[in-house]
Amino acid sequence: MRVEYLTNPVGIDAAPPRLSWRLESTTRNTVQAAYQLQVATSEADLGRGTDLLWDSGKVSSDASLYVDYRGPALVSRTRYYWRVRVWDATGRASPWSAIAYWETGLLRPDDWTAKWIGSAPSAADSLPSPSPLLRRAFRVASAVAAARLYVTSLGLYELQLNGRRVGDQLFTPGWTSYHRRLQYQTYDVTALLRPGENAIGAMLGD
Repeated sequence: MRVEYLTNPVGIDAAPPRLSWRLESTTRNTVQAAYQLQVATSEADLGRGTDLLWDSGKVSSDASLYVDYRGPALVSRTRYYWRVRVWDATGRASPWSAIAYWETGLLRPDDWTAKWIGSAPSAADSLPSPSPLLRRAFRVASAVAAARLYVTSLGLYELQLNGRRVGDQLFTPGWTSYHRRLQYQTYDVTALLRPGENAIGAMLGD
């Protein structure tokens, strides 16, 4: 089960997100003839089939790739749980799938409230400037239930939080025409934070 090509992703801002699944069967030549999708904001509610955000009902279709979510408008920074079941050509229904999820990113321009951080340009000599290194210490009052970090840059960046690298991607945020569009990344940093003193750092590059 995937959302926008990813398994249980965070930071999805596609509207609408596209859901995909793969049919598994011990019977040869089994094909999907219909499907049903359910989405909820609570894993427990979804498991009970109550207080659903969206229920597609039974849809006669063999589609299982890039099926659009067609429920109510999604909210930024929210986790949505989903499951699917299918019917085969004989009309036999499968059990519900395991529950998966996706988490929305920043869906509206005004959700992004951060300001640019950087070093002042220097004209001291003609040599290229070294990579700017940024660091900021901050305190966390108690154990953190969940934390997300949304990051972009005009050039490349690499982040560390409490001495551990954030994410495993290279050459982030990815090349775009910077004066037109910037990509951003979403990181789940819950496990990297601790009560008390914390420090975040970044290394920047052109």
